[in-house]
Amino acid sequence: MTKPINTSHEASFRDPCGYMFYDGKILRRAINPIYFPQYNKLKESGFLATLIKKGLLIGHEETSVSEENIIITPEHIPFITNPYEWSFEQFRHAALLTLQIQKYALSKGFILKDASAYNVTFHKGKPIFIDTLSFDFYVEDTPWRAYKQFITHFFGPLVLAKYHGSEIFKMLQTHIDGIPVKLIASMLPGKTKLSSTLYTNIHLLAKMESKHSEDYKAETKVAKLSKKAQNNILTSLFDYIKKLKLNEESEWGDYYEKTNYDDQAFEAKKQLIKEWVLPLNAQKLIDIGGNDGTFAREFLSVVKDVIVTDIDSNSVGYNYHQVQRNNEGNMLPFVSDILQPAPGLGFNNTERNSLIERLAIYGPDVTLALALIHHITLSGNVPFYKSAEFFAKFSKHLIIEFPKREDSWVESLLVRKREFINHFDFYNETNFREEYSLFFQLEKKQAISGTQRVLYHFKNKELFN
Repeated sequence: MTKPINTSHEASFRDPCGYMFYDGKILRRAINPIYFPQYNKLKESGFLATLIKKGLLIGHEETSVSEENIIITPEHIPFITNPYEWSFEQFRHAALLTLQIQKYALSKGFILKDASAYNVTFHKGKPIFIDTLSFDFYVEDTPWRAYKQFITHFFGPLVLAKYHGSEIFKMLQTHIDGIPVKLIASMLPGKTKLSSTLYTNIHLLAKMESKHSEDYKAETKVAKLSKKAQNNILTSLFDYIKKLKLNEESEWGDYYEKTNYDDQAFEAKKQLIKEWVLPLNAQKLIDIGGNDGTFAREFLSVVKDVIVTDIDSNSVGYNYHQVQRNNEGNMLPFVSDILQPAPGLGFNNTERNSLIERLAIYGPDVTLALALIHHITLSGNVPFYKSAEFFAKFSKHLIIEFPKREDSWVESLLVRKREFINHFDFYNETNFREEYSLFFQLEKKQAISGTQRVLYHFKNKELFN
């Protein structure tokens, strides 16, 4: 089977061992002959099977075998999230997973030859390693060659988040190959040098990196490190990361304790949404601006895949905690600011798909946008037709809540406009409905009892015509 250039997945073109490609709508992985020895040993030894059974590595089926390549078909993952879209807890768990896999690999005579954060995503409620070709043979007394990559992709960002907040993860959008060690060290407080773990794995590493860049010969030396010493390093990093905590307050972390309507109205809203969504028989649903997943959680028993995204990392973290605690494997929380949706990244801006591209591929049957449009329009200065255009790129059915001008939060947002308040006279139901009708067909409209809010059900014109 020759390499299908036109269908190769852009995220894998750098790997000499193989590549991902689409066979119709099915994503498969081709393994090149250069990697046959490793793959066959990993398979025959039961190493891959053990990791898959433990839920650490994505499962796959062997589709075909030839002298030219081996084709495997990985288990389907409905939606791929990237490291800059994770909450602190998600990021921490992804790091621990990577260390756990490396430690197990070392015990079986293998290593992780790379430790990119992009080798991990979230599936069935937990982190999962998705690069089957990331393993190589361990050579006695050699150090973990992916160690520095682990520091720049995982350990460094986590430590920076501890001191600067989880917004630091967005730096990975501009540092797709990891945050440079020298930059990490420069952003940490001086007191961190007193920590043996931080000094050794960040400050000393940064100092050695500077020295090596000035001495080419130093870079050519082959370091030696015993397996025991390497295990000690892995254990030290694992124990430190396991105890890491994030201390930052959030305006929206207890959002549903601050609603501007009573419990009866809240339940009326919840019931109305259920009455509209259930007849659609959705298999995939996304709640944008869904906070801690309260409304989306109503559909976990009937919808196969549920995504909840919010701008607030603490809310996403709380939602993730509930997913873990309640074993809600079909719920996927992640962090996203829809006023600045994640762009395409990497070479040609295509190695990592933009958020909009990924949502279009995911193709949710229902999109919820509750208590959101007033923030997009009044806080973000986004006209109605622009937000409608955004939702129309991936939404089949859109259920969106419109707070009227009499709503107390809308009044508060308008007051903040000061001398420009008259510019927002367009914020009313008539204009909202007309501009959304450029992309959507209105199916239903109903006021939410006990509030100054109206719920709309729109159907995408292009997708249904």
